[in-house]
Amino acid sequence: MQILKSPNFNFVRWRWHAIAVSVIVIGIGIATILTRGLPLGVEFEGGTIVILQFEQEPDVAAIRASLASGLAGGDDAIVQRYGEPERREVMIRVSDVGAETGGELSRTAEAVVETVQKANVGSFTQVGTEIVGPIVGDQLKRQGVLATVLALAGILAYIAMRFQFSFAVGAVVATVHDLLVTLTFLAIFEFDLTLNVIAGILTITGYSVNDTIVVFDRVRENMRSMRRDKLDHIVNVAVNQTLTRTIITAGTTLLSVTALFLFGGEVLKGFAFTMIVGIISGTYSTVFIAAAIALLWQGNKPVKGQSIPAAQPTERKRRARAS
Repeated sequence: MQILKSPNFNFVRWRWHAIAVSVIVIGIGIATILTRGLPLGVEFEGGTIVILQFEQEPDVAAIRASLASGLAGGDDAIVQRYGEPERREVMIRVSDVGAETGGELSRTAEAVVETVQKANVGSFTQVGTEIVGPIVGDQLKRQGVLATVLALAGILAYIAMRFQFSFAVGAVVATVHDLLVTLTFLAIFEFDLTLNVIAGILTITGYSVNDTIVVFDRVRENMRSMRRDKLDHIVNVAVNQTLTRTIITAGTTLLSVTALFLFGGEVLKGFAFTMIVGIISGTYSTVFIAAAIALLWQGNKPVKGQSIPAAQPTERKRRARAS
């Protein structure tokens, strides 16, 4: 299926503009995280989440006031609507989890339910509870960072062996770019960083690298047939040759995760949002960032795998042979 017939866009020409846009977006994200912080899910921060389903429309302000006055540490409790509006569910999150082991672990959840019952804010049913202690939260945080770092290191090693180190640098920089852009939008739209979101981040890491490798593989093929051309022209041709494939792959995947975001429920919304941003950013970085970084890193050095034409004889040697 050919969406674009013989595309010939000069993507390499716009590499500095693309890099500038990326720097601005990532700068906004860093400023947002430094000023407002990156919301952490209960898995990483530790705490207790209780989900209550009310028979009547819940009064979130009254629930919040009852926790502030009747629960130890209730002043910092987060109370918000949860799930679809017609389900009339409220999520209550408090940071105190009590002891790490035994029956004490669920004491805070029980205290939350008892406090809301005494407040007479309406009949409800407890439909969900999630409890994570601070020790487990710290462990999950370390494991999430380690998984991301190891994935990037593996990508760097693989592409360096299969292609060239400059290509590996371009792929890793593009992947880091996608991660930072994704974190930027997570911070701006105030999505919690949960295990589901980490799973989405690792997924877009592989997705972005796969697109980049397709382009680099076409660059390597073109080096044999376009040995007299400059590397920037070879890269530009490769990006245009794979553009239709990139659009189809990104478009179909984007449709799937958009449906998941709209209809997948509250639990999967953070994962789906991460995938949406990651797919858009990954496609952008494949076309503009990865190749641009590889070109900048390579400079005028010869590229492994490119056929270099034999040197032409000098004028003196030609005269010598003629005589």
